Amino acid sequence: MSSAGGTRAIIAALGSNLAIAVSKLVAFGFSGSSSMLAEGIHSIADSGNQVLLLVGGKRAGREATEQHPFGYGRERYVYGFLVSIVLFSLGGLFAVYEGVNKIGHPHPLENWAWPVGVLLFAVIAEGFSFRTAIAESNRERGTQSWAQFVRHAKAPELPVVLLEDFGALIGLVLAFLGVLLTLATHDGVWDGVATLAIGLLLGAAATVLGIETKSLLLGEGASAGVVQRIRAALVDGEVVKSVIHMRTMHLGPDELLVAAKIAVDHDDSALEVARAIDQAERRVREAVPIARVIYLEPDIRRVPAAKSTG
Repeated sequence: MSSAGGTRAIIAALGSNLAIAVSKLVAFGFSGSSSMLAEGIHSIADSGNQVLLLVGGKRAGREATEQHPFGYGRERYVYGFLVSIVLFSLGGLFAVYEGVNKIGHPHPLENWAWPVGVLLFAVIAEGFSFRTAIAESNRERGTQSWAQFVRHAKAPELPVVLLEDFGALIGLVLAFLGVLLTLATHDGVWDGVATLAIGLLLGAAATVLGIETKSLLLGEGASAGVVQRIRAALVDGEVVKSVIHMRTMHLGPDELLVAAKIAVDHDDSALEVARAIDQAERRVREAVPIARVIYLEPDIRRVPAAKSTG
């Protein structure tokens, strides 16, 4: 993915969430709405998440060392996983606690115009952030559906921002419904119900993020399309006859490890094989630029024995 695109989406989300967090907490102070407090904490958690993603992207760019010979690209996955933990613990659990407390001890809203006005402002700001994330994601996802993009993306930033913004917009709708129902019925229970729903929503989003980022941390291989391009690039039809087997693993969103055993003829000279390997590596890097670490092992091509007809 384009790291610049991910950074633009993160910065847009960070600016929006900081402004929204302040406005929501001010609205809570004037109205006493628990859904506004939950939404304020949600926005603070989202802002912290964006800072984590920016820090992860910065640290992932460090040069490889003797202790970490493959570099630090997977730090982006570590910080992406931390985001899911923060979203669940700080945002989701707090909202669930506050919602349950408000349902048990409801009280009417005061100065209702504050939460309504802030929610409208938050929808506009979150919509701007979500639009930026969609525009940047569209450059990467190609023909994939949105679910496929979130599931298979190797860079965590855009899926994280997409899920956060989408969840935030749904949370705003829930908070708005809670405020309206509380005003219509004069029963503060609805504000607590909305707060509880926001908490469950955040928990669901954090669970999806955690599962996907965990898979990346464990080490995911290249997609089927990328594997096919690598296989085609390895074989030249002259010295490299075929690929016996191959393994790939993402060392980071923009760095791929390729290890393959390639078949050559038994009468090829060592010089011919060495040149063929160099050329195969060059072809692979041209076909898949993120394939930066390549290990090729030559092996003798074995012709299957002829079946006996006796």
